[in-house]
Formats: sequence, C-alpha cells, structure tokens
Amino acid sequence: MLLGLAFTAQSQEISKHALGLRLGDNNGFGGEISYQLGLNQKNRLEFDLGWRDHRYVDAIKGVALYQWVWNIEGGFNWYAGVGGGIAAWDYDYNGPGPDYDDSGTYVFAAGDIGIEYRFKEFPLTLSFDARPEIGSGYYDDDNFGFDVGFGARFRF
Repeated sequence: MLLGLAFTAQSQEISKHALGLRLGDNNGFGGEISYQLGLNQKNRLEFDLGWRDHRYVDAIKGVALYQWVWNIEGGFNWYAGVGGGIAAWDYDYNGPGPDYDDSGTYVFAAGDIGIEYRFKEFPLTLSFDARPEIGSGYYDDDNFGFDVGFGARFRF
C-alpha cells in the first residue's frame, strides 16, 4: 500500500496539447509562439518559434525540445529537457564610429530546466525556465547564449 501511495503521489497530468507564448531574454528581448505535445504522463515535446530584438541585432529562432516532467506538489511541476534549433540574425550598427552590417544563421544545442504551475480551475499553465544554448555562428562570437523565459500556455 505504501508503494502504491508513493507512486500515485508523484503522478501528474501532462496535457496532450498546449499552445501559448513564451517571453524571454537571450541577447535581446523577444517572444515565441510555443506549442507542447504530450507524449505520455512524464514526457513531452516543445516547439518554439520566435524573434529576438537587441540594440543592433534582430533574430528569428526555432527550437525543439524533449522534456521530462516531475510533479513537486499540487499543480507545481518541474521539468528538464534537451534539444536544439536554428536561427537567423541581422546585425546593423549605424552610430558613432564605423558602420557595421552583417547577417548569418546558426544552429545550436539547448538544455532546458524550469518550473510550472498548472491551474486546475481553468486550462492555463504558467512557467519559468532557463535555456542554455551553445552553437556555431552566433553574432557575438562566444557561441553561447543563456535564455530565461516566462511562458503562458492554454491546454487543450
């Protein structure tokens, strides 16, 4: 009986579908359209498509992540995942000193760790996560980005 209670205490519900927005900051503020596809009660896929806007840089980015989800208590879950993506950027500097204009694309690998709250009264999930990214072709030459985001998704 104790084993059964331990397993049911950690159960959570992952929605088959969730669609919403994720606002983040990774070398510029931006938003993403975010879709989650529940695979089973512990795993899901997340797909994000969005833009970033920084002082002189504009970028569009697509990300795909595989996530593991664990229940903390009640409607709170935490999750971790891995994945990758592709982005295109445009750097345009017109200010004091020499003008600089460049653009490019890059691919990256990403990790993801976050916490979410799933409302029981209505089909909304709020989340906060961190997404380190490493890749080739970033505009700032360090090949590393750290994206922190807040999400709101409607479950269906």
